[in-house]
Amino acid sequence: MKFSTQLAAGVALSMLASAAFAYDADWKRGRVYYRSVCTSCHAVQPVGTINPSSKTKAEWAAYLKADKHAKGKDTVKQYVSKAYRASIKSGNKAAEKFAAVPDQELLDDIGAFLTKGAKDGDAPASCN
Repeated sequence: MKFSTQLAAGVALSMLASAAFAYDADWKRGRVYYRSVCTSCHAVQPVGTINPSSKTKAEWAAYLKADKHAKGKDTVKQYVSKAYRASIKSGNKAAEKFAAVPDQELLDDIGAFLTKGAKDGDAPASCN
Protein backbone atom coordinates (compact mmCIF):
# COMPACT_ATOMS: atom_id res chain seq x y z
CA MET A 1 0.00 0.00 0.00
CA LYS A 2 2.87 2.35 0.78
CA PHE A 3 4.34 1.81 -2.71
CA SER A 4 1.06 2.73 -4.43
CA THR A 5 0.81 5.91 -2.35
CA GLN A 6 4.37 6.84 -3.29
CA LEU A 7 3.65 6.04 -6.93
CA ALA A 8 0.52 8.20 -6.90
CA ALA A 9 2.44 11.05 -5.28
CA GLY A 10 5.20 10.72 -7.88
CA VAL A 11 2.70 10.81 -10.74
CA ALA A 12 1.00 13.87 -9.24
CA LEU A 13 4.32 15.68 -8.85
CA SER A 14 5.28 14.78 -12.39
CA MET A 15 2.01 16.20 -13.71
CA LEU A 16 2.49 19.40 -11.71
CA ALA A 17 6.04 19.79 -12.98
CA SER A 18 5.00 19.37 -16.61
CA ALA A 19 2.15 21.83 -16.13
CA ALA A 20 4.55 24.33 -14.59
CA PHE A 21 6.77 24.15 -17.69
CA ALA A 22 3.94 24.30 -20.24
CA TYR A 23 4.37 27.21 -22.64
CA ASP A 24 1.68 29.88 -22.49
CA ALA A 25 1.47 31.21 -26.05
CA ASP A 26 1.93 34.93 -26.58
CA TRP A 27 -0.68 36.10 -29.10
CA LYS A 28 0.95 39.55 -29.25
CA ARG A 29 4.25 38.07 -30.41
CA GLY A 30 2.31 35.91 -32.85
CA ARG A 31 0.56 39.02 -34.19
CA VAL A 32 3.88 40.78 -34.80
CA TYR A 33 5.33 37.78 -36.62
CA TYR A 34 2.17 37.12 -38.65
CA ARG A 35 1.79 40.73 -39.73
CA SER A 36 5.48 41.32 -40.35
CA VAL A 37 6.49 38.04 -41.93
CA CYS A 38 3.45 36.13 -43.15
CA THR A 39 1.52 39.14 -44.41
CA SER A 40 4.53 40.80 -46.03
CA CYS A 41 5.20 37.65 -48.06
CA HIS A 42 1.56 37.06 -48.96
CA ALA A 43 1.09 40.68 -50.04
CA VAL A 44 3.41 40.16 -53.02
CA GLN A 45 1.86 36.81 -53.97
CA PRO A 46 -1.21 36.37 -56.20
CA VAL A 47 -3.18 35.04 -53.20
CA GLY A 48 -2.71 38.36 -51.39
CA THR A 49 -2.94 38.95 -47.65
CA ILE A 50 -4.96 36.55 -45.54
CA ASN A 51 -6.74 38.14 -42.62
CA PRO A 52 -7.06 36.08 -39.44
CA SER A 53 -10.79 36.87 -39.54
CA SER A 54 -11.12 35.07 -42.88
CA LYS A 55 -11.35 31.72 -41.02
CA THR A 56 -12.96 30.41 -37.85
CA LYS A 57 -10.95 29.18 -34.87
CA ALA A 58 -11.65 25.59 -35.93
CA GLU A 59 -10.49 26.27 -39.49
CA TRP A 60 -7.24 27.85 -38.28
CA ALA A 61 -6.66 24.95 -35.86
CA ALA A 62 -7.21 22.44 -38.68
CA TYR A 63 -4.88 24.40 -40.97
CA LEU A 64 -2.07 24.49 -38.40
CA LYS A 65 -2.57 20.83 -37.49
CA ALA A 66 -2.47 19.74 -41.14
CA ASP A 67 0.77 21.75 -41.52
CA LYS A 68 0.19 22.28 -45.24
CA HIS A 69 0.98 25.62 -46.78
CA ALA A 70 0.53 26.72 -50.39
CA LYS A 71 -2.02 23.98 -51.07
CA GLY A 72 0.30 21.32 -49.65
CA LYS A 73 3.42 22.33 -51.59
CA ASP A 74 5.28 23.01 -48.35
CA THR A 75 4.67 23.22 -44.62
CA VAL A 76 3.62 25.99 -42.25
CA LYS A 77 6.43 24.97 -39.90
CA GLN A 78 8.96 25.76 -42.64
CA TYR A 79 7.99 29.45 -42.46
CA VAL A 80 8.34 29.55 -38.69
CA SER A 81 11.65 27.72 -38.53
CA LYS A 82 14.87 29.30 -37.33
CA ALA A 83 16.41 28.46 -40.70
CA TYR A 84 13.71 30.42 -42.54
CA ARG A 85 13.98 33.36 -40.15
CA ALA A 86 17.76 33.40 -40.65
CA SER A 87 17.29 33.41 -44.42
CA ILE A 88 15.08 36.54 -44.36
CA LYS A 89 16.39 38.41 -41.32
CA SER A 90 18.44 40.88 -43.35
CA GLY A 91 15.24 42.21 -44.93
CA ASN A 92 12.76 41.56 -42.14
CA LYS A 93 13.13 43.06 -38.68
CA ALA A 94 10.60 40.68 -37.08
CA ALA A 95 12.49 37.65 -38.38
CA GLU A 96 15.67 39.12 -36.97
CA LYS A 97 14.02 40.04 -33.65
CA PHE A 98 12.66 36.52 -33.14
CA ALA A 99 15.69 34.67 -34.54
CA ALA A 100 16.35 32.78 -31.29
CA VAL A 101 12.74 31.91 -30.41
CA PRO A 102 12.14 28.14 -30.49
CA ASP A 103 10.14 27.11 -33.55
CA GLN A 104 7.28 25.51 -31.62
CA GLU A 105 6.88 28.53 -29.33
CA LEU A 106 6.60 30.87 -32.32
CA LEU A 107 4.14 28.53 -34.02
CA ASP A 108 2.07 28.46 -30.81
CA ASP A 109 2.21 32.27 -30.67
CA ILE A 110 0.93 32.54 -34.23
CA GLY A 111 -1.80 30.01 -33.43
CA ALA A 112 -2.86 32.08 -30.41
CA PHE A 113 -3.06 35.20 -32.58
CA LEU A 114 -5.04 33.41 -35.28
CA THR A 115 -7.44 32.02 -32.66
CA LYS A 116 -7.94 35.44 -31.08
CA GLY A 117 -8.32 37.14 -34.45
CA ALA A 118 -10.47 34.47 -36.10
CA LYS A 119 -13.93 35.18 -37.46
CA ASP A 120 -15.41 33.74 -34.25
CA GLY A 121 -12.48 34.79 -32.03
CA ASP A 122 -12.37 37.29 -29.17
CA ALA A 123 -11.09 40.08 -31.45
CA PRO A 124 -11.53 39.39 -35.18
CA ALA A 125 -8.49 40.89 -36.89
CA SER A 126 -7.43 42.14 -40.26
CA CYS A 127 -3.85 42.45 -41.45
CA ASN A 128 -3.84 46.26 -41.36
